[in-house]
Amino acid sequence: MSVEKKAVAKKPAPLRKPRQKKLPKPKWDVSDLDTWGPDRHELGATIPEAGNSVYNETGGWRTFVPELDPEKCDGCMLCYFYCPDASIIVEDGKAVAVDLAHCKGCGICAKECPTGAIVMKLDEKE
Repeated sequence: MSVEKKAVAKKPAPLRKPRQKKLPKPKWDVSDLDTWGPDRHELGATIPEAGNSVYNETGGWRTFVPELDPEKCDGCMLCYFYCPDASIIVEDGKAVAVDLAHCKGCGICAKECPTGAIVMKLDEKE
């Protein structure tokens, strides 16, 4: 009996992206922002008033809405940390509700929830 050797294909080495140096964060002088006209704009734009999202309700943009079951919540806080809109309302270390005025329905909270306490449902618009 002869033993045949099978050719084993080698897996290619994973491609690695070269690391880029982090550039220093630019600092802009926006102290005279009120006097700027259409001809003056800083590179990359700036947000002169941080935290202004509380003035802009964006919840009407969504197609899906998260439904939260506080009984299933184990307090891991992953939904809170991953929510890009800071829409998870937390009390006593557990998620208890969602701020629907600002939630855009991305579903990240439901995807990250390990206990299934958050599920996405079609938003029933009135």
